[in-house]
Formats: sequence, structure tokens, C-alpha cells
Amino acid sequence: MTIIKQDFIQMELPNKYDPSLTEDKWYSYWLENGFFHSVPDEREPYTIVIPPPNVTGVLHMGHMLNNTLQDVLVRRARMTGYNACWVPGTDHASIATEAKVVEKLRAAGIEKSDLTREEFLKHAWEWRDKHGGIILEQLKKLGASCDWDRTRFTMDPHLSEAVINTFVYFYKKGLIYRGVRMVNWDPEGLTAVSDEEVIHKETDSKFYYLRYKIAGGVAGGECDYVTIATTRPETIMADVAVCVNPEDERYFHLRGKNVIIPLIDKEIPIIEDDYVTMDLGTGCLKITPAHDINDYEIGLRHKLPVIDIINDDGTLNEKALILVGEDRFVARKKIVKMLEEAGLLEKVEDYKSQVGHSERTDAVIEPKLSMQWFLKMEDLAQDALQVVEDDSVRLIPDKFKNTYRHWMENVRDWCISRQLWWGQQIPAYYLPNGEFVVESTFEEALEAARKINPSIKAEDLVQDEDVLDTWFSSWLWPISVFDPSKPGFPDKAPNADLAYYYPTNDLVTAPEILFFWVARMIMAGEEFCQDIPFRNVYLTGIVRDKQGRKMSKQLGNSPDPIKLMKEYGADGVRLGMLLCTSAGNDILFDESQVEQGRNFSNKIWNAYRLVKGWKVSYTMPQSDVNRLAVSWFASQLNKTIDSINEDFDKFRISDAVMTIYKLFWDDFCSWYLEIIKPSFVDGVQENIDKTTFDATISYFDSLLKILHPVMPFITEELWQNIEDRKKGETIMLQQMPISAGHDKALISAFDKAIETVVAIRALRQSKNISPREPLLVQVKSTFYPAIITPVISKMANVPDLQVVEEFDTTSAGQSFMVGTIEYFAPLADKVDLDEEIAKIVAEIIRYEGFIKGVNAKLGNAAFVANAPEKVVALEHKKLSDATTKIETLQARLATLK
Repeated sequence: MTIIKQDFIQMELPNKYDPSLTEDKWYSYWLENGFFHSVPDEREPYTIVIPPPNVTGVLHMGHMLNNTLQDVLVRRARMTGYNACWVPGTDHASIATEAKVVEKLRAAGIEKSDLTREEFLKHAWEWRDKHGGIILEQLKKLGASCDWDRTRFTMDPHLSEAVINTFVYFYKKGLIYRGVRMVNWDPEGLTAVSDEEVIHKETDSKFYYLRYKIAGGVAGGECDYVTIATTRPETIMADVAVCVNPEDERYFHLRGKNVIIPLIDKEIPIIEDDYVTMDLGTGCLKITPAHDINDYEIGLRHKLPVIDIINDDGTLNEKALILVGEDRFVARKKIVKMLEEAGLLEKVEDYKSQVGHSERTDAVIEPKLSMQWFLKMEDLAQDALQVVEDDSVRLIPDKFKNTYRHWMENVRDWCISRQLWWGQQIPAYYLPNGEFVVESTFEEALEAARKINPSIKAEDLVQDEDVLDTWFSSWLWPISVFDPSKPGFPDKAPNADLAYYYPTNDLVTAPEILFFWVARMIMAGEEFCQDIPFRNVYLTGIVRDKQGRKMSKQLGNSPDPIKLMKEYGADGVRLGMLLCTSAGNDILFDESQVEQGRNFSNKIWNAYRLVKGWKVSYTMPQSDVNRLAVSWFASQLNKTIDSINEDFDKFRISDAVMTIYKLFWDDFCSWYLEIIKPSFVDGVQENIDKTTFDATISYFDSLLKILHPVMPFITEELWQNIEDRKKGETIMLQQMPISAGHDKALISAFDKAIETVVAIRALRQSKNISPREPLLVQVKSTFYPAIITPVISKMANVPDLQVVEEFDTTSAGQSFMVGTIEYFAPLADKVDLDEEIAKIVAEIIRYEGFIKGVNAKLGNAAFVANAPEKVVALEHKKLSDATTKIETLQARLATLK
């Protein structure tokens, strides 16, 4: 008696996959059971620290890509035996956050200037508490398996202490100094910003040619003015000299003379400096040290005065003498009109220029002399360059090494002070006489001040108003998230967490912050831990729209990731993003990509339900075709696992994901399941033998594990359904399948079976032969692996596949080849003889052309001598195979004629 059993008594699955029924359920399950949490143990750690998103931020497509990549790496590490720890957190983003708070206060009728620092910070913390966690909650929707118990904020008290201690350390080491320097000033944010925080945009600009009269006149017949070309006529009131090249003969007669600044009639000297390019503009340069970095350098060389006529907010001050209180750009228009009316505007030319904008506020940057704090970078940069050059820190892709090298070799001192209130206040304390001390706490500062002046009282000390650049906190991130007491104390032993998790393994980030953040983290790591902070830096591309434009709110081309996940499921969005990304290359995003991801989720779901619906016979013997399919898929699975592992080892993540995709969709669904799927007889599906069924369930289990890092939700749902699970079990802590090796000969033979089935199906289509109509096919025994016959018979509906020495050509038919294997299908009245002859002749001509090309290559002595031996051997094999095919086709042609 045949025993039939319907397996799977677990919960019934709906007909269609609905992500909304699985995602929140399983994420809550993972959190409740603490599966993401890591503590040091005997296992090898795998650590990633999240690039902390701005506390002001909400999830965008760049975050989606970056955090999906991180989650894939972390989940895969868990499943390969590592103690995986992914530390989340947010960045306090001084400029952006302060701007948000100021905007909120202004909407309530409150100006920042009306508040004390303490009052403003109270509002800032309230804003942070209300809005600061939004992006982290959104990452949970994506499936991010962060250790949320370790969530950090760059202004957490202990992390702020780390920042202060770092400042004190570098100051006492002689690397931090205070001085007046030309900085990039943001007139909207009212703060200095670093060179790296300036975005240069191509802008339509104008060259204004202005006439400066020569003081005291000139000899008869000579021009009584010089022409100056400038882009900034609104700064002429701050001019202190006009400069020419000492080799420029046009201006020899003006040596020692003065010129008069237009509109304000002030005399300034003509000086000479090699900096001036004789063939650029007129060869005369107005020198405005307060408002141009190059002019400032010239001013230093010639000991020129500095006249700053622009206020912090971008308006003209009283030193401008005219248009006081006007915005700089409004003043520009008015001055141009005034110059024109005075006959001092010679001409105006249009041109394109790169204009610096603040990354945070988009305001046009104003070069400005300002008292700031700086960190000397030269020595720190040398060490940070060396570890990248020798691949101790590997940049992926390595094309970014050149960019990194350029930055490190041309590094400038880092302006680390910001004129803000939100951030870590600089620990410098001023005495009444202007001297200052730098200490970590007020108490230590008071003690140090009393060594200078014993009579100093606590109320006499005034702390510096400025805060530190946000990057001055985030460069400590890989250290401070584990041991905030370590920065500033290189000789201090690390705590247990830092000793275990540091250095981290991989960093996933964007190329645009390679210097901002990556290089500086390397510097901090080398300084305080004497070790690099990470081994590999995977640099993502920019997510653009399908037209290649950068996504932005202004263009309206940036989809809402949360809405995408609601429509396509988190797994679908993750897969769609991963399939189209590669390290360092921009992504042209199209919604069809995540639609493909959703379709794949449905494919997995339907495949599982298909298998679940089969009835299993415990007594039915395994058929030859099922036995072959089971053996083949075992080898194919192992081979693919090896390929996936290699891709991940080389950070070819998109390639690995595509390989997984094809393994499931093509190999498993399109071939394996179709081969073993029980047939229907009179509308009733037959049973499947238990041996094949058990193997199939085992394969499904392995496939779900391989897929899990990419598609965590659907894989957990189905893995839990495969068999009864104990409470607290999860797929994410299962061992990733390990390859047991593969049978190359079996895979090669099966590939031929697949090609043969495809060829027979194509033959049926071309001859309008129904797939249900059995077909007689002959195959020559030469090169034919007989093991594949059951597969061809079932999948191509060829119940009688005849292995012969020679074909029976007494009746008309059609021949075809798969590699070097010859097939013939007797088709009687289904073949048009003339059409068949024409096809064979066309094939012969094609192969003859191919042989001609190969012979030309092999006849090239240079190619044969210089090409690798394997390449030459491959060409010889191509020639042999093509010759064999021509001989076969000619023989077939002879029989038809």
C-alpha cells in the first residue's frame, strides 16, 4: 500500500506575499529576543560602526543604499560564526541643527539674540529629543540589524568628554593653535566652515572692467588710468593696493605711483608681485586682503593693511564708507550703476565661474579674516596616507587612492572652531588680561589660571564662546562609541569593549566624505589606539535618477523610501537597490528596479507554496530524473556558494546578489522544481517521493539562509514555516551553508541538457509543434553524456530519445547542435527542405567567417608569442570546435541534397 502524507502542519500561508504582515512582526521578534545585541565573548568579532546620520535627517535613497549594504555584511557575518556588532547613532550636526532650531524659534517670534546660551541650548535639546530619533526608527523599517542597545549620539555626555579631552591633548601637544586666518565664512549660518564643507557650483558670473585713475596724473599722451578686471566690485572700498607683475613692461612707467579707488577717491599704491599673471585680464590686480585668500597672502608679503568692509551677515559695514548696511549682492548692483554713471565702468563680460557655497545652508561663501582655532595636519596626514598606500586600510574601489593621496599631500590646517552654540564648547578659558588656559574642566582651568595669577576668581574666567566642528567629534566615532574615556589618552589601556571590537572590520560610506571623515578617523585611530580604525572602506556611489541627475527636493526626483517600502516591501527595495550598485559607481535609480525586487519576493513565496502543496509518498521509489536533478542541484548549489563567497570576499556585493538571484530564479525554480514537479494525470497531481521531497526542503532551507542577509523578512517568515521551531529560534543565527565541493562533470553535462531542452523548445516553436505533442529525437553517441537523457525526455517531452551512431535520414527532419553534440529530429511533413538547406548553408557561412577570424589571430606571430598560453590554447580549441561543426553541417547538407 502506498502511504501518502501531507507535510507542513505549520501556519497556513496566504496565497500572495504581503510584506505588511511579516515585517513588523519579525522585527519586533528580533528585538524582543535581543538577536542584534553583542557582548564580547570567545568568538572573533565582526564590527561596523554606522556613519552617523545627521540628527536633523530623514531617510533618503543614499541612506537606503548605504545601510542596506551594511546590514547585508552584518547579517552575513552573524551567519558565518562571527560575533557581529553594528553600532548605530546620530551626529549632532552643529550647523544644520542650529539652523533648524533658529528657524523654529523665529517662527515663534523669538530671535536667538534674545536668548542666553543656556536658554537656546534648552530649546535645541528639546528639538533633538523630538526629532532626533526619526531616521533611526526609519532604519528599523528597512530591517537594519543594529545593536540598538549601543545607540550613541555625538553629544552624549561621555562622547562630549572625549571631544574635549581630545582638544586638550592636541593643544598641549602643540598641534592646536589660535590665530587670525582667512576662513570660509557662511553669512547665513554665521560661522566658519572648513574647505571640505564648501561645495563649488558652476555659476553665471561677470567680469567688470573698472578704471582706477592714476594719482598725480601722467606724462603727456599716456593713459591716465589703469583698468582692473574684477568679479567683486562691491569690495573695491576694501582695496589697499593695485598689483602688477614686475616683468610686465606695460606698467614699468607706473612704478612708485598711486591710483585712486573709484567712488571713494582714496589713494592706494601700485605694487609688484610674481603672483600676477600678465595675460589674464588686464594684468592689473586689485588687492583686497580682507576678502580674498590670494590677496591676503600678497598682503602679508607686502605688509599691507587689512580693511574688512563686510559684516558677519554679509552686509557692508561703516568701513565701506558707502552703501553701509546693504547686502553684498545688492551693493554689487548699485556700485556697478554708480561706476557706470561716473564713467569708470569700461565694460562687462559674461563668464562661468566656480562659486563656493556652504554645504549646510547653500549660502555663497565669503572669504573672511577671523580669529579661529586650528589643528596642524601635516604630520597626522602623513601617517594616514601611509596606511592607505600600503593597503593596511583598503579603499574599495582602489581608484579612490589617487583622490585620497592628493588630499593628504595637499592638506591644510583644519579650522576646528565654529561660531555656534550647539556643539562641544571649546575648553579655552580667558583671563581678564586676554591670556587663556586650556583644560578639560572649569575646575582644572581655574587651577591653571591661578598659576598665572593667584588672585583670579571663578567669575573672572570666561570660556571661549565657539564650539568645535562637528567632524571633530565624529572623527573619534570608532573609538568613542566603545570607550569614550580613551580619546585624549593614548597611553590609557582600552576598556573591554574597545579591546574586543576595535579595530572595526568594514566601513561603508560615501566618497565625498573620504577626507572629511574617513581620513580623520584614521588619524585619530593611529593617534589614540596606535592602530587603524577599520580594515576596509567600501565607497558607495551617488543614487541618481534615471536621467543621471542627483536627487534633490528641488527637482522633486527623490522618492520617499518609506513609501517605496510600503508599496514594494523592504525586501523588494533592498534587493532592487543591491542589484544595481557596485562600489564607487553611481546608481541610476528607476522604480522598476524595486518592482523587480518585489517580483522576486513573490517568486520565492510562490515557489515555497508550490512545494508545500505536494503530497509525499513514503514508499514511492525515486525516479532516475529526480535522482539526477537532486544530484545536479547539490553540485550547482555548492558551486554557487563558492562563487558567492568569493564575490563577498572581494566586495563585489552586487555580483554576489545577482548570483543568488539567478541561483533561485533560474537554477532552482526554472529547472530543478520543473524537473521534479509531479505531473498531472486526468487533472490530479501525482505524488512526489520522500527522498526527493526531503532534498528539496533541505535546498529551500539552504537557499533561505543564503538569501537572508539580502531579504531578511521573507526568509524569516518561510524558514519559521518549514518546520516547527522552538521559541527564540531565528534564521539569522543559523550557520550559512558551506560548500562541500561540486561535480564539474555533472554540472557540465546538465548544462548540455538545459541547452538541449532550450533548442528542442525553439524547434517546436519554429515548426508550430505543440509542447504536449511527443517528439522523436536522435542524438549521436559521440560527445553525448547519456546521464542527461531523463532530463531531456521529461523537460522537452521527448519520450524516445534515441542514441545512435548515425542519423536515420530516410525521412525529412531538422538537425541542430549543442556544443559538439549532434541532434536530429525526424519531422516528416513538418520540414521545408529548401528552408532547411538554406539554414544549414547560412550556418556554414557563419562558421567559415568565424574560422577566418581565428586563423588571422593564430597567424599573427606577435599574438602567439605574447599572449598567455591559455589564451592561445583557447583559440586553437575554438578553431577545432568550429571545424567539427562545419564538417557536421556539411554531412547533414549532403544527406538533404
